[in-house]
Amino acid sequence: MTTLDSGFPRLRQWLRAHPLAFDGALALGVLVCMITASFADPHGSRNGPTFGDRTPDADSVALMVLGAAALVLRRRDPLAVLAFTGAVTLVEFIVDDRPAPVVMSVVIAVYTVAARTDRPTTWRVGLITMAVLTGAAMLFGPTPWYAQENLGVFAWTGMAAAAGDAVRSRRAFVDAIRERAERAERTREEEARRRVAEERLRIARDLHDVVAHHIALVNVQAGVAAHVMDKRPDQAKEALGHVRAASRSALDELRATVGLLRQSGDPEAPTEPAPGLTVLDELLATFRNAGLPVELACATDDTDLPAAVDLAAYRIIQEALTNVRKHAGPAAKAEVSVIRVGRTVEITVLDDGVPQQTPSDDTGGHGLLGMRERVSALGGTLTAAPRYGGGFRVQAILPATARTGEDT
Repeated sequence: MTTLDSGFPRLRQWLRAHPLAFDGALALGVLVCMITASFADPHGSRNGPTFGDRTPDADSVALMVLGAAALVLRRRDPLAVLAFTGAVTLVEFIVDDRPAPVVMSVVIAVYTVAARTDRPTTWRVGLITMAVLTGAAMLFGPTPWYAQENLGVFAWTGMAAAAGDAVRSRRAFVDAIRERAERAERTREEEARRRVAEERLRIARDLHDVVAHHIALVNVQAGVAAHVMDKRPDQAKEALGHVRAASRSALDELRATVGLLRQSGDPEAPTEPAPGLTVLDELLATFRNAGLPVELACATDDTDLPAAVDLAAYRIIQEALTNVRKHAGPAAKAEVSVIRVGRTVEITVLDDGVPQQTPSDDTGGHGLLGMRERVSALGGTLTAAPRYGGGFRVQAILPATARTGEDT
């Protein structure tokens, strides 16, 4: 049983790989059946059909060989094979008083046309074939027109067309299921790649915001400490304390982010809340300690904002002030406003400095690019451009409610 179970699939695969060999074997089998049936006489006696009472003549054998040989090419040109076998059968019906069963080759040809073409073609060709051959059998046959042999021609050709159409429909159904499964698999893979790319961008934005902000503060405070080290050691000590606090904060945030990345399973919920507008005063204090005067105007209840919007607003203000400290010069001042307007919240960061280097997406930095990505992900808008009369302006308009289908 095991040998049979493993042998049939191998045989099926071999036949699919060698269709011409299968069609040759089929043609040989049809020829054997036609020659065998040609020795039977359905009206040999009163007791029913008899075998061996008649023998086919040479013309009938030649027509049977031609009809069977044409089946070898049935896959290459089904309609031509059907026309040829139909013509051979028609000649046999007209010429021979006791026709041989050449119609068997027509049955196989009709099945092939139905299995390898469309349904309208099957209907048209099948009906024409049934009508022509059945009519020829009734008109030129040795039996009355209502004999069962004549009706058998009609029935066998009709069943062949129906069987071929059923096979074609099942094959199309299986192909559609396979294509749908492959498309679903491709969609899952694309969705997985998209989610991975989005997560990488989110992590890159967070790391950039954390590192750029704290390193900028460390750089400023270290410069202050080096400048006043000899003349005012107390102020230098205070600046070094700010350096230490900023570096510790950067390390803590980096450690938390890297810890999430190193978890093999689903990450656990953080024990500390994500930064948001509730800790905006602490963020502004770090810039003031670094020597950047910052004024705040806030007219919103930040507790009503979704977590994603709250975090994006915090990161936008952090990155904008970092750019002010890096590019606007030492005498620059900044203004921050957070205003709730209907269903949106507007975040504006202004400075009056003289740019040492205009922030741009094309300068190699990722600050403004990261802000645009954050705002676009939430369905908001971002404007960043120099101000008339000097300075720079960053304005973000974010939805005050979470977008449908997105996590907050």
